[in-house]
Amino acid sequence: MSILQADNLKRFYTVKTGLNQKTTVKALNGASFSLEAGKTLAVVGESGCGKSTLARLLTFIEEPTEGNMVVGGQSLADMSDSTIKEMRQQVQMVFQDPYGSLNPRKTVGSILEEPLIINRQMSASERRKKVAAMLEKVGLRAEHVRRYPHMFSGGQRQRIAIARAMMLEPKIIVADEPVSALDVSIQAQVLNLMMDLQAETGVSYVFISHGLSVVEHIADNVMVMYFGHPVEVAPKAQLFTDPKHPYTQALLSATPFVDPTYRAKQIKISGELPSPLNPPSGCAFHKRCPLATASCREQSPELRALKDGRQIACFEAADF
Repeated sequence: MSILQADNLKRFYTVKTGLNQKTTVKALNGASFSLEAGKTLAVVGESGCGKSTLARLLTFIEEPTEGNMVVGGQSLADMSDSTIKEMRQQVQMVFQDPYGSLNPRKTVGSILEEPLIINRQMSASERRKKVAAMLEKVGLRAEHVRRYPHMFSGGQRQRIAIARAMMLEPKIIVADEPVSALDVSIQAQVLNLMMDLQAETGVSYVFISHGLSVVEHIADNVMVMYFGHPVEVAPKAQLFTDPKHPYTQALLSATPFVDPTYRAKQIKISGELPSPLNPPSGCAFHKRCPLATASCREQSPELRALKDGRQIACFEAADF
């Protein structure tokens, strides 16, 4: 069952490029996907591909310029301001930086109680019990409520951030590169914690990352993005063992894996990510793509379904 359905989400920004000159940056330019209840959708791609912009739309921090999304059966287009406020309780976020996302002036107890004070009618004793129970769930002790964020390591801080996101018992958590600032050994602990919480509560994750090796452990489905567009959407095993889009193939070839099944032949792509101030014509990847043809330079491919069920935005990818 789909708990979130995004349809052609777009987010454009107007920026100054000089004196009395402005241009439009298409940070997100047509993202369509679905998130199943209790599952994890990983969103991967290079920096600047629109991952964090997508996160801000999914958590109602910003409104889409175009497109729509349906969360828990409710359409964003039909939501009033009060409904959006209520929906924010169902879609929480874990940020990338565990050092900057927690208020250094508040104790851990105050940080975790705050969502309950704002959104729930609970007594002080009820809030304290819920905070203590949540700390235990994320592998911390009840006495940690009196400590401040600077007294914890990066991994412990991210556990606190996850606990804060879980306080309102959301249906969806958007995790924006939640382990990229952590040591490799700590990354595994945090990923295991997130999977344990998902198994226990049934929460769904949109897991944003630029590292496919991290995604391998937690994702059920993967959406690969390039320059604001999804270019391939597929189940994890399908995408890792048989990538179809040339950009996905290049990403996998540049990613080290312990499992030899996922090791791909080395593929080098030339050039750099295009400037959002001067986007290329046609397919955004055509200047770096080894399969590019004249049609790729003139037209932008839309996501289409292949016979194996995945979706891909490429004119030249084989359908078999």
